[in-house]
Order: sequence, then C-alpha cells, then structure tokens
Amino acid sequence: MRNTGDRKVLVTGATGFIGRVLVPALRARGRPVVAASRRPMTSAIDAAGVEWRTCDLLRPETLPAALEDVKVAYYLVHSMGGGNADFRELERRAAKAFVAASAKAGVERIVYLGGPAPRGRPSEHLKSRLEVGEILRAGSVSTVELRASMVIGTGGASWQIVRDLALRLPAMVMPRWLRSRTRPIALDDVLVALVAAADLTIEGSEWFDVPGPEIMSGRQLLERIAALRGRRILAVEVPLLTPQLSALWLRLVTRTDFTLARELVVGLREDLLPKDERFWQLIGHTRLLPFDEAARRALAGEPQPTGVCERVVRLEEKLVDLTATRGPRATQR
Repeated sequence: MRNTGDRKVLVTGATGFIGRVLVPALRARGRPVVAASRRPMTSAIDAAGVEWRTCDLLRPETLPAALEDVKVAYYLVHSMGGGNADFRELERRAAKAFVAASAKAGVERIVYLGGPAPRGRPSEHLKSRLEVGEILRAGSVSTVELRASMVIGTGGASWQIVRDLALRLPAMVMPRWLRSRTRPIALDDVLVALVAAADLTIEGSEWFDVPGPEIMSGRQLLERIAALRGRRILAVEVPLLTPQLSALWLRLVTRTDFTLARELVVGLREDLLPKDERFWQLIGHTRLLPFDEAARRALAGEPQPTGVCERVVRLEEKLVDLTATRGPRATQR
C-alpha cells in the first residue's frame, strides 16, 4: 500500500447509494475530496470541506473541469435505471469518455465498483458492469476494479428488493432461482475496500472480487432478514416461475425502480460467487461484518414505514415484542 493521502480525489455518483457514504468516509481520513454531480450545487464548497463540481459522463465536455488536479477518480455511476433500453451502449460511451479524459488530466488511479462474473451466462446488467470494467482497465490509467455482489446497506437496490420481499409479504411463491447463491457484503466493508483501492500497489490495472463472509442462497437471505424482525416466511417453491415473470411480480412488492429491479432479478439465474478472496488479504482486512449485523444496521438506517404493507409488518413486530415481553413476566409470577 502506498501512502498517498494528500492526492485530490474525485467521486462520481457522489449523490448515489455508495457515493454519498464514500465522500464522508474519505474526508474522515483527511482526503481532499471533489464530489461530482450532474446538477450544480448551491455552494461550490459544502460545510464538510467537500468541493462540488458539475459533471455528466454522457457529456464529455464537462469532464476536463471535473478532473482538474484530480489524482484518484472513483467511478460509481451507471445508466440502467429509469427505463433506459440502451443502457449498455450509454455505459460504454460514458466509460470510454471517462478513461480518455482521465488520462489527459493526469489521473493516476481509477477505482471502479462493478459486479461479479457469474459461472454461466450473465444478465444484460452484469454484462454491462463487466464491460465497463474492461473499458476502464484497458486505458492507460492504472485501474482497480472491485466486484461486489449484493451490498447490504440502506438505499441499495438489491438490498431493498430482498428487504421488501422478506418484510412485506406474510407468504410467497418461491421461485427455483432463489436457490442461486451469492456472498452479500456489508456496506461498511465495501467502503474499506474502496478507500484502500486508491493506494493499492499494483502494476497496470487489475480486478478483484470483494465477497462477504457467508455463502447464502436467495431463500436464506429472505429467511434471515425476516428472522431479524421476528417473522417467518411461508413459501411454496414453484419451478416454472422464471426471473422475468418474478420481475413483473416485484412491481407490486418493492419500491425499487422497476427497470432496475427486473435486471437485478434476471441476474440471479446463476450463482454469483467470487473467484477468490485475495483482495482482503492484500489490504489486511479479513474480519468482515457478519450478514445479520450488516442487515440490522441497514434496517436501523431506514425511515419509518408508511405503506399499508409495512404498517401491517410494524404492527406484527409490536405484537411479537409484546409477546416476548410478557412471557418472562408470566414465568416470574
């Protein structure tokens, strides 16, 4: 690891799920941070000392000013949400423009958070994530690509889908694809990986898996989340319910952008398991947050539920708590 804490850092996607927690994490370590957003902020410098610059990766003319004096650039953007049918082409264009502008600006390191490579055929979403990584690593700027599966944290799309399924439904049809396995990772550990990747000593560019500590099936994810709220899931397995059909069903259940939810669910057809865990060894971070603790933190960070389904869940939780409270008192008497 190199000691490069004085290098100015650009965070693209600074208002997104990862970016909005990465920016304060970098500032807490004394890094000078430039946060990029598509819309100008009311003040160029915020109260935390973060400089804000306007940047739209699909408008290459905005990149030189955003990258001025920057030595480390975090690439945390994608174009999949909002119904963009040609998101793969948009993402390729954005990545090519960014890597060219970074090289011209003298950037020394690009850090990219992408997705894992499945054992079988990847979904369109995962194909695009992997293509972006290839484009960035093919440039002249040293690039570290980190591949994470489901990130457990408040505001994450994948987390919100499984959270909504686990806590909004008293019973559900369980598609066979929920047997597929992954290694979900806590947002806290992703932040550790992203910060460390800026200083990792490598030659050229390289990609690394950043898996969580447990191998879990989709069904186990739902059961463990439900258990944290004192619930049990009644499920019937239906082998003919495909990921595509399940995505349509999700429209009624989850608050996540439907286009995004559909692509994420289709990607669950295959196991999303890492090639290895060597990145954690390289940076000396081997005590990863257990899934249950990561899920507790994510649930605790959510606003109070407002929908009918969630009000019913909250009432159910209160009844569970009340029963648990009265049980020991009855025994004592």
